[in-house]
Amino acid sequence: MARALIAYMRRAEVPARSALQRAIDELDLALTLDHGYVPFESSGYLPCTLDGEDAGFDLRFREAAAELADAPSPPGGLDGHDIAISCKWGGDPREEASALIVAAALAGHFHALVQRGADTLSTAQLLAQAKAALA
Repeated sequence: MARALIAYMRRAEVPARSALQRAIDELDLALTLDHGYVPFESSGYLPCTLDGEDAGFDLRFREAAAELADAPSPPGGLDGHDIAISCKWGGDPREEASALIVAAALAGHFHALVQRGADTLSTAQLLAQAKAALA
């Protein structure tokens, strides 16, 4: 399975760090985002802590139109989702789980369309994959 996912969002709904952290906390998983996360400015490695251990991943913001030049569109189109947040990770399962948890928070609280490969995933599917990565 690819070590990447894309969360398509409406620009106005991209959360600040505090709102995103609250959404993550509601998932009842011990993930903490680095305080350096700033929407539209963060680019590259995003440090995170998962269950007390380092578990960051690569996060980048792009215009959705630019992202679609490199990836397939979600079924049903983007419906006004004009920002693409790409998340990539290495071989560490904690990194994968962190990216999936962030994506689940974005999908569940901020209406993101999350695509992993050709599949568009629900919040429940993202959480199940995160838990499987940690198992």
